[in-house]
Amino acid sequence: MPKPPLRLQTTTLWEYPSQHYEEGKHGSKDYRGATPSWVVWNLLQRYTRPKDLVVDPMAGSGTTLDVARELGRRALGYDVAPVRDDVFRADARKLPLEDEKAAFVFLDPPYGDNLRYSGRPDCIGELAAEGPDYFPAMDAVFAEVERILRPGRHLAVYCCDVWKRKAFVPIGARLSELLSRRFEPVDHVAVVRHNRTLKQGNYHKAAEETNFFLRGFNHLLIFRKPERAAETAGSKRKPTRRSRKDETARGPRTTGRRRPKRKGS
Repeated sequence: MPKPPLRLQTTTLWEYPSQHYEEGKHGSKDYRGATPSWVVWNLLQRYTRPKDLVVDPMAGSGTTLDVARELGRRALGYDVAPVRDDVFRADARKLPLEDEKAAFVFLDPPYGDNLRYSGRPDCIGELAAEGPDYFPAMDAVFAEVERILRPGRHLAVYCCDVWKRKAFVPIGARLSELLSRRFEPVDHVAVVRHNRTLKQGNYHKAAEETNFFLRGFNHLLIFRKPERAAETAGSKRKPTRRSRKDETARGPRTTGRRRPKRKGS
């Protein structure tokens, strides 16, 4: 069945029936937790221009790189456990990139330890979302994004909440709060999920019997780095002290009050 034509999403509820658009290959369909390429396409169409540098600090199978290059953007991808040659090995909390080089940053981080990624102890995907270390680690990632992103340009974070062992972790809300400390909010989009889990009847039966909700959407958090304050040198002059010579020429300073008349004058 042919896929529907790709177009810009115009509401805050995004939906497309497939993980990838058209027949192009974007990332790897076998990579667990792969980013939907049509989501990246929509973001780059809105917030970037040809030849802009797009950076993905958690590149995974490289979906962002493939979409960006297909649209004529330059792209850099990093990951603690690269699965392809054009993704550089680096921790998202310490990227080998100069300050303010990126025109757009996209992040699809691990949603806690719900999936097994690299098995490396320094991997954020090994941290439980309900534990004490996950959100501080993500805040460190956002600090690095703030460093590499150019003022006035955008970033987007694609994430999902977690429910396990009767514990709900509102990852979208928590990450949005962290981002708001560093960036200006632009919008918050809900992306409808289409996966095999949601099509399996036994999962829905378990959700009914155990009284929990299956994750029906992902969060797409869109933010902007504030513009650098404009240089105002010369617009505000510092007050200068008047010399005695000035006082003699211009007369003494007054307070605006009338002086009392001398007796007999």
